[in-house]
Amino acid sequence: MFRAAVIALLLTLNLAFWGTLVLLGGLVKLLTFGRVRSRVILVLAWFGERFVACNDRIFDTFLSTKWIIEGVDGLRHDGHYLIISNHVSWVDILALFRAFHVKAPLIRFFLKQQLIWAPFVGQAAWALDFPFMKRYSPEYLKQHPEKRGADLLTTRRACRRYRTIPVSILNFVEGTRFDSDKHEEQQSPYRFLLRPRIGGISFVLASMGKQLDAMYDVTLVYPRRDVTFLDFLMNRVPWIRLEARRHEIPSEFHDSAITHPGEPRERFKEWFDLLWREKDQRIAEILSEP
Repeated sequence: MFRAAVIALLLTLNLAFWGTLVLLGGLVKLLTFGRVRSRVILVLAWFGERFVACNDRIFDTFLSTKWIIEGVDGLRHDGHYLIISNHVSWVDILALFRAFHVKAPLIRFFLKQQLIWAPFVGQAAWALDFPFMKRYSPEYLKQHPEKRGADLLTTRRACRRYRTIPVSILNFVEGTRFDSDKHEEQQSPYRFLLRPRIGGISFVLASMGKQLDAMYDVTLVYPRRDVTFLDFLMNRVPWIRLEARRHEIPSEFHDSAITHPGEPRERFKEWFDLLWREKDQRIAEILSEP
């Protein structure tokens, strides 16, 4: 437990230091426009990358976890990428940041609106142009139908900004971390995965598909499926495997038609189901290895 406490303290100090710099830079960003603003955003992204590098150094110093990372070749630091992944643990985000660090632009992902108030994290995410999504319950939408489609508008605004800066957009397609209860409740057709929710990435593709250089499909595997962040900090995770596969996105999926019911969306679902079945098979193969 002492090891975990030391790591947690160092991670907090690292977050406070780089988070403060990013927040101050965010205030500068508010006062700039055009090319100057784009340059400020690049500097903020560099701060974010240093934060990731320091986290990795802390983990490598105190933990013996073996990182097995494959398939992250052929990336450009000035590119535009969509990264999708299965979701197993809170450690996933650390693993993804580590795998794509410097090789690709700084990862951004969609956050719940409430997280903007989290100390350092929320304000830094705002400064780094992480998009914040406000979720509405089905009951609320029945009373306020005008709010339907708000997520699509938020996605389009974010993607409009991303056209002028390098970016890697991350989406956990399952929408939540895997566990046996969720798997059974969904009656998932996959052994190791939940059903994919394609709404989020269909919005990204419809808004930014032509600007994306490629999509990387990441398969994350741990020695067991109930790994927690505390397990990781206490050095109870002997290895983490991350395999990325590059996919060129078919041009037919750059159309907003995939965000609405109809034949284009059904073809997108079929294409994505094939990816998910291949991922499920690959997880089975990795876990069966001696």
